[in-house]
This record gives sequence, C-alpha cells and structure tokens, in this order.
Amino acid sequence: MSVLTFLLVAIFPIAMAFAAANDLFTMRIPNVISIALIGGFVALVLLTQMPLETFGLHVICALGVLLLTFALFAFNLLGGGDAKLMAAGALWMGSGQILPFIVLTTMFGGILCLVILSYRRMVPADVWPLPGWAQRLHTVGGPVPYGIAIAASGLMVFPSTELFRMLMI
Repeated sequence: MSVLTFLLVAIFPIAMAFAAANDLFTMRIPNVISIALIGGFVALVLLTQMPLETFGLHVICALGVLLLTFALFAFNLLGGGDAKLMAAGALWMGSGQILPFIVLTTMFGGILCLVILSYRRMVPADVWPLPGWAQRLHTVGGPVPYGIAIAASGLMVFPSTELFRMLMI
C-alpha cells in the first residue's frame, strides 16, 4: 500500500474518533468532519479507480442513510451533525456493510443512552465539581452525544468493508 493510500484510508478512523470526542465535549459535530470523510472517500475512489457501478452503490447507500437520519432529525430524535456524520460514514461502508453499520449504530446508541441515564442517576451533579461537558450530560431530557455510537460502529465495521479489504491486499 502506498503512503498516499494509507493516508487516505486513515481519514476514516481519525475523522470518526475526532467526531466522537468532539460530540462528547461540545455536543457538536463540525461539518468539516463530514466533508473530510466525503473528500477522502472520493480521493480513494479516484486513486483505486473504483468501478462507477460500485461508486454509485456507495452513493445510494449514503443518500438512503441521509434521508433516514434527516427524518429522525426532523422529529428531533437525532442531531443534524449526527445525521451528516452517519451519511458520510455510510459512504465508506457500501452496500455490503451498510446494514451492520446501521444495526451497530442503533445498538451502541441504545447502550450509550443507558450509560448516560445511569450516569445522571449515579453521579450527583451538584455535589462534585464536574467540567462543563460532564454537566451537559446531566441535563435531564438533554441531548446524547450520538456521534460516539456512530463512530464506534463505523470503526467496528470499516475493516469488514470491501473497500478496506481491497486496499489491504
């Protein structure tokens, strides 16, 4: 694998990890992360000369996820940054791994919600001097940094994708 290919493949795990950390500490996922994921994917497509049909399937998967996540956003069930990150991540998954990506994101999201609900009950916010990000997690009915679940599932599924396996040969 060339250095350029390695650097382009590294965009995915680095962007996902940064998105998870940023979402935890600020409750925001900057657009630049989703843009980097899209740009990195397109650069890999060009570098590997991915067939147009395969590229089209990746784009269709991403657009399908974008429609689904924006519907969740419209009902205030998911943040806008989470919706964009999920769609940008889906672009890298392709049709072969899109379902595991969605299922694992849902499962990790459920676990994350249970952990945050437990945290809200077990860690007294008014007794300990918690940093601002930890205080935000205490807000009853407040937002959940779902980018953590999206990143965790993306990092778990990505090594199984056709794109990753093709590049690791």
